[in-house]
Amino acid sequence: MLFFFVACTNPFAPAYDENFDSGSPAISDQKTIEGVFQNFQYSYTFKDTLIYGALIATDFNFTYRDYEQGFDVSWARVEEMRTTHGLFRNSQRLDLIWNNIVFSTADSLNANIVRSFNLNITFNPTDVVRVDGRVNLTMRKDVQTSKWQITQWIDESNF
Repeated sequence: MLFFFVACTNPFAPAYDENFDSGSPAISDQKTIEGVFQNFQYSYTFKDTLIYGALIATDFNFTYRDYEQGFDVSWARVEEMRTTHGLFRNSQRLDLIWNNIVFSTADSLNANIVRSFNLNITFNPTDVVRVDGRVNLTMRKDVQTSKWQITQWIDESNF
């Protein structure tokens, strides 16, 4: 009987992950476009509105197509932060995966990136919403801080 207890692995104390890359930080300084996507994913994973808010420019505009009504709907930064806060607060888990960049054009101060994504929103174990699509992001680099921010987001998802 003693051998049984010694040989068992404690499921509440999993082994250390030797493959974990502790050399790459979880949060970017947003001085690269990829850093914006990294912080976006981090903010959704950890439901962090502070990190998310740093991604969104003061003159931000979000647009999506309301297929039921047959027209586009837009809102500014304040509504975006309110909507995202509600999503973070009302979901148990958010799994965002960035996929291929479909289109990219950038210079030293402006960029337009179209990138596909998969997002699983778990409200509870029996209510999981899967969203697949593309984001069409326009970004601007602040010349003083050298940080990129999103100025326009056109949602091209299936939701």
